[in-house]
Amino acid sequence: MNEDRQAIAAFLEMLAAEAGAARNTLLAYERDLRGASELLGGRLVMAGVDALSGLGAEWMDLKRATVARKSAALRRFYAFLQDEGYRTDDPSTALPRPVSERALPKILDHQAVDALFAELARQKAEISGTGPVRLIALMELLYGSGLRATELVSLPRAAISPDKPFLILKGKGGKERLVPISDRARAAVAEWSAFVPRDSLWLFPSGKSHLSRVRLYQLIKALAANAGIPPERVSPHVLRHAFATHLLEGGADLRALQMLLGHADIATTQIYTHVDSRRLVELVNSRHPLVDVRAKRT
Repeated sequence: MNEDRQAIAAFLEMLAAEAGAARNTLLAYERDLRGASELLGGRLVMAGVDALSGLGAEWMDLKRATVARKSAALRRFYAFLQDEGYRTDDPSTALPRPVSERALPKILDHQAVDALFAELARQKAEISGTGPVRLIALMELLYGSGLRATELVSLPRAAISPDKPFLILKGKGGKERLVPISDRARAAVAEWSAFVPRDSLWLFPSGKSHLSRVRLYQLIKALAANAGIPPERVSPHVLRHAFATHLLEGGADLRALQMLLGHADIATTQIYTHVDSRRLVELVNSRHPLVDVRAKRT
């Protein structure tokens, strides 16, 4: 058991130092590795193929996504053990490789998004007070820049400047990314900022802190209901998905989209490639280099 603890500690130190893994990632790896060590009686480091096959059997009742995560953690751990000379072989081939079914993100079509912004315009024209002004600023940043809910509600008061079409945002894992801010969003934020106290720490203050994620969800779902859209179809995260999908449909590069969304892995961004198959066919027929050749021959 002591050998396992030392090896796991060294592995986590490597992840933090070389891979820049976030704290939550390190905790997840540690939990999975310690759990596997306990199941193997403290012989995780020296476990053979048979032992890992038995470990896979112990996981049979778990969800496929959980098994996939645990297997991935152990495979990376054994690769580390090989690199560091703890062992000369890699028994992780015996670990299960369940095929995870990743659900496609919920999205809104352009018609639904138009309905949401039409409802915002109606509220601003008919309802007095700052509520509609704030909601417009929130919506413009959600759909116009693809911000996560937590990133949005915790924006500092001076984060968005009227003369800068971008902001530097620190997202998941403390990683910074460049977030473009549209002219519409900057105008909406400028209008809302006039109502925010100058000494406020937050762009969207509420009480002694900032607007909560729960309240943001409530506001968005109420907006959807008023726009005639089932509230369960709309959330801050769905608007982020719509931002990504509509950009991709408009011809955005997948790598650029990865940077805009702050995804560490391009595989996470690739889930947005579920665009209309008809559009893909049209794209091939109109943009493929052989199209010009065929046209010249006819």
